[in-house]
Amino acid sequence: MTDISKQDRVLIFDTTLRDGEQSPGATMSHNEKLEIATLLDDMGVDIIEAGFPIASEGDFKAVSEIAQRSKNSVICGLSRAVFKDIDRCWEAVKHAAQPRIHTFIGTSPQHRAIPDLTKEQMIERIHETVTHARNLCDNIQWSPMDATRTEDDYLCQTVETAIKAGATTINIPDTVGYTAPRESADIIRMLLERVPGADEIIFATHCHNDLGMATANALAAVEGGARQIECTINGLGERAGNTALEEVVMALRVRNDIMPYQTRIDTTKIMNLSRRVATVSGFQVQYNKAIVGKNAFAHESGIHQDGMLKSADTFEIMRPEDVGLSETNIVMGKHSGRAALRSKLADLGYELADNQLKDVFVRFKELADRKKEVYDEDLLALVNDEGTNAANDHIQVKSLQVICGTSEPQTADLTLKIGESEHQYKATGDGPVDATFNAVKHLFPHGAHLQLYQVHAVTEGTDAQATVTVRMEENGKIVTGQSADTDTVVASAKAYVNALNKLLVRREKSAPESAA
Repeated sequence: MTDISKQDRVLIFDTTLRDGEQSPGATMSHNEKLEIATLLDDMGVDIIEAGFPIASEGDFKAVSEIAQRSKNSVICGLSRAVFKDIDRCWEAVKHAAQPRIHTFIGTSPQHRAIPDLTKEQMIERIHETVTHARNLCDNIQWSPMDATRTEDDYLCQTVETAIKAGATTINIPDTVGYTAPRESADIIRMLLERVPGADEIIFATHCHNDLGMATANALAAVEGGARQIECTINGLGERAGNTALEEVVMALRVRNDIMPYQTRIDTTKIMNLSRRVATVSGFQVQYNKAIVGKNAFAHESGIHQDGMLKSADTFEIMRPEDVGLSETNIVMGKHSGRAALRSKLADLGYELADNQLKDVFVRFKELADRKKEVYDEDLLALVNDEGTNAANDHIQVKSLQVICGTSEPQTADLTLKIGESEHQYKATGDGPVDATFNAVKHLFPHGAHLQLYQVHAVTEGTDAQATVTVRMEENGKIVTGQSADTDTVVASAKAYVNALNKLLVRREKSAPESAA
């Protein structure tokens, strides 16, 4: 049996809050970023890339607060190879118990053309900026962006320059998802063999999934000598996404016989984090997604079911509980009490304060009266339901009646509470949801553009809750609203209003900055 204590450590660097959030429409609120960072910290992530501090005041504040709150993880901020970026990054992370500055520049022929630098000028820029960062912080990560399309000799020269200037981690990004596994490993091996000082620093790998090989490329880089994997929850990220944290971590665990490396990730917390990231980003996990997809542990084929009944390991190479899935999906009902609900939510990874439990319990009872059976997924939808009217929300849905059918006009009779007064309006539209949104726009005029409307059934059956996600954009600000209800139109109205309330908060926050 392999002695895990003697195995090499692979550091897990999570960039869900930076690279993951760059997915179009995946913008998270300040509180959502803090929540995800706390969950990552608790799960055992070694390094959290909390954001890009120079990008906006909001990003700076989020990185700064995450840095101050972190208990276990190194907190990292990203910066371009520009002095002001590096200074701003340091201001954001310096209060962390373990701060890191991550700076980068594009080194491939395609990327060198953007700043219009010669190779020699770029080498000088790398030396100056990494040295500047090292004078501020003793934990410096440097990345040659688009490294996998950079000429070998020049890549070696840039890496050597960064190491001599004080970089302690060298990340090799496959920025456009271009490389293949063997090549990914060969690049790391080449750098370790050819670059002076390479054996004294940590090499990292950062892979994109454009060709569907991000996880394979990351694991191959580890085989080649990398000891840090950059990844995101659910593989969230630009274009086709990044290496998925849950995939590389579980691959290293399940196939430890051929990949004898260890991480410090508590894998039982994977499912809860996956669900929460899906909720706050508005990017639902595909059913057949490895590890965290709804069908990852489902068996419908007769042969598979027969094998599972005889022995679970016939068709399962890992146990559902290994990633935080409840071993049994216990059904709750209208006779279930508060203590049972608290216990069930704790099993699902949620420890609620008394006031939070009281709110969820009231809505659980309402749901149980409408549904015969309330499953785990229903409870998770209740806990994560952002569209429930909060007492301090400026806009609240009070009542909604819809008329729809083949012969009748599609009509929505909506009453909203806006501020301290209630307003009612009846609107028509191309279907009940369109009519409802038209009623909202009449009662609360706005210029926001609807970018996404998405309905996701929480469980099976005609009485299933629907989780509705609405993404809206106003003056470059993007927000995501969500709500769940057994009535899809009601969930749609609440999700739409939830997004509008978030836009109002964004307006209030940006007003002083605009005035300044």
